[in-house]
Amino acid sequence: MKKAKTAEASGAFSAYIPVDADFRLRDNAGEIAIDENFAAQSFGKDVLIRFFRKASAVIGLILIIVISLMAVVGPGMNEYTYSGQELSQKNLAPRIKALEKFGIFDGSETMNTTTGSKTVNYYVEKGLDDVEYWFGSDNFGRDIWTRTWSGARVSLIIAVAAAVIDMVIGMSYGLISGYFGGKIDMTMQRILEIVNGIPRLVIVTLLLLVLKPGMLTIIFALMLTEWVGMSRIARAEMLKLKEQEFVLASRTLGAGSFFIIFKEVLPNIIGPIITQVMFSIPTAIFTEAFLSFVGLGIPVPRCSLGSLISEGFNSFTTHPYQIVPPILVMALLMLSFNLAADGLREALDPKLKEM
Repeated sequence: MKKAKTAEASGAFSAYIPVDADFRLRDNAGEIAIDENFAAQSFGKDVLIRFFRKASAVIGLILIIVISLMAVVGPGMNEYTYSGQELSQKNLAPRIKALEKFGIFDGSETMNTTTGSKTVNYYVEKGLDDVEYWFGSDNFGRDIWTRTWSGARVSLIIAVAAAVIDMVIGMSYGLISGYFGGKIDMTMQRILEIVNGIPRLVIVTLLLLVLKPGMLTIIFALMLTEWVGMSRIARAEMLKLKEQEFVLASRTLGAGSFFIIFKEVLPNIIGPIITQVMFSIPTAIFTEAFLSFVGLGIPVPRCSLGSLISEGFNSFTTHPYQIVPPILVMALLMLSFNLAADGLREALDPKLKEM
């Protein structure tokens, strides 16, 4: 009986014919729980989300945009020019007619003399009822508002141009040095140490004494001295990535050295490069301001933030309002770039939050 049943069961099993329903895919999307949002989100979008979540970075970005816009449109917001002089209207305090009724920016200033302090209003004394200087006027009767934003424009152009040129030079130098290694790397690093060992101020001062002072000369001077930091970062990233599998695969397939450097490795280190550029811009702004402050910067009648601070410093004891606008703009500009760079660094490398 047992054998008969077994044979009957086996016969029934062998006679079974599969149907289409047996090959239907099982709907188990809910069980495997794929994170569709993460899978569809690109790296760039993820960087933007992390960047805008950081309040300080957003504030820095807003300040950069506002100051940059004012550097473009600010000098044209009134009838004055950055070089126009009116000696009959020199050393006028800030005056904004719309705010006079509130008792602020009414053109009066307190002056300290040997007999004490007194409040004067040269607008009233000279009968300048229709004249107003939003930031005041300097010793030559020039509008400080127009000169401040013109100086911010010059400083921004110099800083951004120098930072971009330094990025290209330093990045290329560091990537080539780190990729080839050996004697090439040793020779290039010794050259870098020699360049870095010469004081930056000496190089810039001698260069500005030999060449004609101007915007291009300052950019060239900054280009010679500011690329060392970028080179070291690029070299360190290259040493970390050049033995990775994708580089070895490209080399195995016959790719050339410079193709691997600039097509394979460079896109993978663009985050640290951009962050370093953002940090180098305030350094260039400060260096340019320092050169202009000591008289090695933009020649007159052009101006930069550094030259405006230098001019305001000479009148600080008698007319302190003249130095406040350029100092405030430069401080906000440097602070905003540092805040934005710090947020960008965390956005491009989220592992920093865990450290």
